[in-house]
Amino acid sequence: MKRLWPWLRLLMAVAILVGLGLRLGTGAFLDGLRAIDAFSVAAALAIGFATTLLSAGRWVLVARRLGLSLTMRSAVSDYYRALLVNAVLPAGVLGDVHRAVNHGRESGDVGRGVRAVFFERFAGQMVLIGIGLAVLLVHPAPGLDLELSNTTVGLVLAGLVVAAVVGWQLKPVRRVLVNTLADGIRLLSLKTWPAVLGLSAATVAGYVAMFVVAARAAGSDATITQLAPVVVLALLIMAIPVNIGGFGPREAFLAVAFGAAGLGAQQGFTTGIVYGVLALIASLPGAVVLFTSRRRAARTEQVEVVAERLGQPREQELALAR
Repeated sequence: MKRLWPWLRLLMAVAILVGLGLRLGTGAFLDGLRAIDAFSVAAALAIGFATTLLSAGRWVLVARRLGLSLTMRSAVSDYYRALLVNAVLPAGVLGDVHRAVNHGRESGDVGRGVRAVFFERFAGQMVLIGIGLAVLLVHPAPGLDLELSNTTVGLVLAGLVVAAVVGWQLKPVRRVLVNTLADGIRLLSLKTWPAVLGLSAATVAGYVAMFVVAARAAGSDATITQLAPVVVLALLIMAIPVNIGGFGPREAFLAVAFGAAGLGAQQGFTTGIVYGVLALIASLPGAVVLFTSRRRAARTEQVEVVAERLGQPREQELALAR
């Protein structure tokens, strides 16, 4: 089942997109591609740079607080590379996994490197949820009944408690939980968490701005007040690891949400397509990072080979001298 799950996620994402195409027609998809112009591309690159800079800064704060060395330059380049991998591969998290393990290896502590990325992303998601709840309380999403009953909340909390108790009985899981809790407590510092929350809030604002650019490019004349509750919910939906480069549940939700708000289901689907393409464009600097890092690795390997060859005669001379 573990091997089948990635393929099942891919098939589910394809099924969602095919279903939307059959329901709304391929015109909405083509309209989304045609809607992208020079202004939206420039805006996507600018917003993408800002959000990447903010997210990388958040990662640096968390990593350094946990005792790991990480420069801002390395964080920005690694984050861009992760964004590109997330954008082109299914699930949308493989880039984060790579940067977590890679940074952990470079720092000499893979476990803590993974936890640093986990806490960095977790902080972003918590701030997004908080902002989303605040927006929905002030401006509820029209036509979408999102109220949770006490029973539903109780079942979710009970499920988390049961999972924690069961996991605690397993020694490897218990060790991970203890280390994660210890690192989480270290981050509860006035020198760290206010800055992390501020950077996360600014990053969410950048994502919302990207959605507004996508909606305007798709031809939507909805006000910010109308778009805000839909956008924050769409950002939460995007966290579901069932997508193809981000496409899938996002477009399905936007089609339903725009339709319920009286903005047109096809308009919502087109907005989702435009956003997905703009997000991919915003991650393209990651391709430069990949290219330069591979060239740097190739040069390093060549230098090591040359150094080894130059050092070999010297070692032979020392052996003969003995």
